[in-house]
Amino acid sequence: MRLGLDIAALTLKRHIEVLVLVAGDSDFVPAMKFARREGVQLYLVTLGHTVRAAMLEHSDLILDLPVEPAAMVPQVSAA
Repeated sequence: MRLGLDIAALTLKRHIEVLVLVAGDSDFVPAMKFARREGVQLYLVTLGHTVRAAMLEHSDLILDLPVEPAAMVPQVSAA
């Protein structure tokens, strides 16, 4: 809930023009609606997860960036 209030505050103060939300929680829908109503462009990053239709509806751009499993990410060893 705190993040939703932060989105609203930043929107009202005109501190942001573009919001990139990396989430799949539909609790953000009211904050998303508010931000877009106030003219903020909202980009939703889903990280390959399924999200509710309301989140897609209130996004200007949806980025579905799949996350690679940890086993596929190269490990850096300290030498």
